[in-house]
This record gives sequence, C-alpha cells and structure tokens, in this order.
Amino acid sequence: MAKLKAARATDVVPPAMPEPDIAADLDGLAASAASSCSCIRGTTCGAEATTTTAEGRRPPLVVIGHRGKGMNALASPDPRLRGDVRENTLRAFNDAAASHPAVAYVEFDVQVTKDGCPVIFHDNFIYTQQEGEISGKRVTDLDLDEFLSYGPQREQRKVGKPLLRKLKDGRILKWDVRSEDALCTLREVFQGVHRRVGFNVELKFDDDLVYTEERLTCILQAVLKVVFEHADDRPIIFSSFQPDAAQLIRKLQDKYPVFFLTNGGTQGYADPRRNSLEEAVKLCVAGGLQGIVSEVRAILRQPSAVAKIKEANKLSLMTYGLLNNVPEVVYVQHLMGVDGVIVDLVREIAEAVSTFTVTAAVHESGSQDGGGIVVGERMEMAAGAVAGTPSFSPREMSFLLRLIPELVQ
Repeated sequence: MAKLKAARATDVVPPAMPEPDIAADLDGLAASAASSCSCIRGTTCGAEATTTTAEGRRPPLVVIGHRGKGMNALASPDPRLRGDVRENTLRAFNDAAASHPAVAYVEFDVQVTKDGCPVIFHDNFIYTQQEGEISGKRVTDLDLDEFLSYGPQREQRKVGKPLLRKLKDGRILKWDVRSEDALCTLREVFQGVHRRVGFNVELKFDDDLVYTEERLTCILQAVLKVVFEHADDRPIIFSSFQPDAAQLIRKLQDKYPVFFLTNGGTQGYADPRRNSLEEAVKLCVAGGLQGIVSEVRAILRQPSAVAKIKEANKLSLMTYGLLNNVPEVVYVQHLMGVDGVIVDLVREIAEAVSTFTVTAAVHESGSQDGGGIVVGERMEMAAGAVAGTPSFSPREMSFLLRLIPELVQ
C-alpha cells in the first residue's frame, strides 16, 4: 500500500504577510450576502442557509467547548486557562454542557490504542514519574488497560500513575488541576455526556509519523464503529489536521460533516496542503468536505477569505485559538460571517455570544462612519469593551477593527 503524504511541521518560519486593511475588508463582507452550509447549526448537511435570518440578523455563532471546558495550559499566566477541570474527560464535557445553553458542542481529541480502542487524549505522548524517573510513551503504542492506568481512577481501590505533561518548550510539569477526573474512551463519552451537546470529534495523528492508507483506514474504521453504534441522533462533526485522514473519513461515511483543520499559514509544514486557507479550500472542494476550522489569526489577517470560503461549495467556517477567548474578537468574527468558535473560556464566551444581535442596519451605519477617534476616546472605549458584552457604535467598531492587527501580532 502506497504511503500518503506526511504532515510534518518545518523549522521554516512562513514569510510575513502584508498588513491587512481589515476595516475595508469587513465593509466588503458586510455588503455581500454569501451563502453557507448550515451543517454545524443542526440542520441537514448540504442544505443552503443565508448568512442572515428573516429578521435581518445573522444566525447565532455556534460555541464549542475546547477539550470540554477548556484546555489545561499548565504554564499560562492566566489561571483560567490552566484549567479548573481536567481536559478531555467526562467531567469536562458535562461541565461545559451545563455552563451555558449557548454551548452547542464539545470538542475532543480521539486516538486509537494498540488494541484498537478509540480513547480521548490530546498529546501524542503520555508521561508519568515513578521512583523519581520520568518516562513517556506514545499513546497509540499502549493498549487500553495501560492507557487507563494513568491519572485518577474510577475505582477507589485503584491508584493510577501520576500524570505529567510535556510542554512545547520541552519542560515536563506535574499535570495538576482543581477538579480531577479519569481518562476515558470514546464509547464512555457517548454514554456519559449529556445528550444536549453535539460532539466535534478531532481525529488526532502524529505529525512525525507517515501513515499508509491501510493504516489510516483501520484507525478511522475503529472510530466510526463506536460512533455508528452510539451516536443515535446526537450531532457529530469530524475534523482533522491530517489531510489524508480528513478526505478518507469523508469517503468512508457520508452521514456526518467533515471539516479540515488548518493553521492557515500561521505555521509552516512540509505538506503544502496545510500551509494556507487557499490550500484548505482546495482540499475541501476536491474531497467533498463540508467546512474548514482555521486558526483565528489566519482569518483576522485575511478577512476577505471568509467570503471566498463560503462561496466554495458553500463551506462552513469555524475557528480556534487563544484569541477566541476575547469576546470582542469573537464579535468581529460574528460580523464577518464565521459560523462557530472553539473556545477555552466556555461560560464567558457563551454568555457574550448569546447576546449578539447584529443587524444589516448596523453594518451599513458602520461602513458609512468615517470619523476619527482621539487617544482619550480609544482608551475609554477599550476599558468599556472589557467590562461586558460587546455593544459597539460604528466609531467604536472602527477602532476595534484597527486594533485587531495588533492582537494578531
């Protein structure tokens, strides 16, 4: 069986992109009436939906809890991002579902163990420390019993191996959170998570490995078996950074939408299909995928890309990234026509999104305003924006749009 393209990150930094005129791009977007696929809003995939409702408002943003109630960024200076519950666990998923009615999905990472069981875990390697020695193993090299032996145990009489986490800078830290829960399987997630929320199932693959089509098929079929047996009427979205896996799972099933995950050019890869939004669109169109999940900075750098994505086979567009934890940035995406956001500060962003009531009239008045803003007004608006749910005048919106490139940097 021929080997498929690897998707390895390179050490080459992508060339700097030209400074975008985001305000001008947004004006163009507001004037357009592009259509989009509504598959992430609970309707049948492939059905057409306009970007505005009958009342002239855009449909609500879909809020998706990242790894449940947010990832555990252990080294973050923001305690909210370090996590109050262990990521990718039943408790994290149910806490996200209970945090706010606007949370429509939870996102989680699926890998398949050596003995063929889909489990929920983000990192490629799992670390522990025993008798003073730190050791790490590739998750997919473990059988199910060994994988579940790490961390808190469901049975009180059992004592799990201490869990450590290796950061991108090479440090290995004790993986402590305020609210613990045991590692789990995909089957347990279907059985134990409130049926109110849908699942964004990210299919995880190691960038440092090359996968044959036969191997990818075996992994994906193990995941699909559990999904078909337990999903019932729960909304499901598949997504993956691995281009071949994304296209292959689309070929293996046509019941659930498949989205291609991309950094959108914010990081360089050996596989060119991963290096730009343009390549992501090509992949989706060629493979019959239903949407793109982009790093939010790529969308903010290229606001005009939103309309192009929507026009290409009526693709849906979601975003992920740390900037999605800033309500003002999420609000701008709402104006741009983004369909969904994957977030860590689940309750905070869900509360903000639930109050978004953007009308076509607001867009028109915003595009007509050309007044300048003095420094004092900028400081006052920035302070007011942080205080609560975004509700901006045209001049405030203009200021925010000029601020976005600085946030991106």
